[in-house]
Amino acid sequence: MFLVGDIGGTHARIALARAEGEGFVLGEARVFESARFSGLEPILEAYLERRPAVERGIRAAAFGLPGPVLEGRVRTTNLPWEVDARLLRDELGVPVALLNDLEAIAHGTLVLPADRVETLQGGEPAPGNRAVIAAGTGLGEAVLFRHGDVLVPAASEGGHTEFGPRDEEEIDLLRFLLARHGHVSYERIVSGPGLVSLHAFYRERVPGAGPPVAEPAEVTHRALAGEDGAAEAALARFCSVYGAEAGNLALKVLAREGVWLAGGIAPRILPYLRRGGFLEAFRDKGRYWELMARIPVHVVLEPAVGLLGAARAAALVVAGNRE
Repeated sequence: MFLVGDIGGTHARIALARAEGEGFVLGEARVFESARFSGLEPILEAYLERRPAVERGIRAAAFGLPGPVLEGRVRTTNLPWEVDARLLRDELGVPVALLNDLEAIAHGTLVLPADRVETLQGGEPAPGNRAVIAAGTGLGEAVLFRHGDVLVPAASEGGHTEFGPRDEEEIDLLRFLLARHGHVSYERIVSGPGLVSLHAFYRERVPGAGPPVAEPAEVTHRALAGEDGAAEAALARFCSVYGAEAGNLALKVLAREGVWLAGGIAPRILPYLRRGGFLEAFRDKGRYWELMARIPVHVVLEPAVGLLGAARAAALVVAGNRE
């Protein structure tokens, strides 16, 4: 039995997991409001009801958290927490692994059931590296590097690299976002807050625009319903920039094994992802168009992929392959 967590700025999901065959089975996850707690430890105390982890049959724990994990510690993004693996290990009495949230999702892609994945581009998969990119509250990226017969997940903060406009409209978008933020990363566009910013940008440019929005879900709802021209333009541009950055990542790591889109947004906008703008931008890499067309692209449909990945990381701790 493993104690696993998928920690976000809004919600922390904690569950127990057990190995079954070549995958993992999750018990019912409990969801906590992250901002109501001073750190991860009190959340775990509430989940375990103050019972020692070993009494629950727990052999190891692993948690995916937003932010870079350095020397076993992480200062979480959008939360005033510092989480230390050694302190958690002393508190729980079992080995603990801390992972960047996208690193946990990368682990999860290795144990996902086939029916929890939607393929956008079948391509021609070949042994090589795999890339994961996830738009949600932010834009996360991770890589699984091939080492012999094994794929080894590694964290990245690539979503914070500078946005590179590809046409005159995106140059105008860059200027619009520079005035708001100063530094414009891909995360400023390919994320929930990015959708809201895109809607604000297109309200000044597109006829038939609806009223301002505060929530990304409202942008996707209006776009999918075809009732707001600015929302439709925003979601189309979102998909195009998402595809361009997914292609950038695939080129940088030569992801011949495939690119996996995770996060909460992609499953909700599948109709737009299938329209072609995403894949057109993904493939539009000049002389490497043919190579990009051979790289598989998949959408992760399983919302618990981060918990499954944390379970895999915890199992590796028990096996002695990770500290």
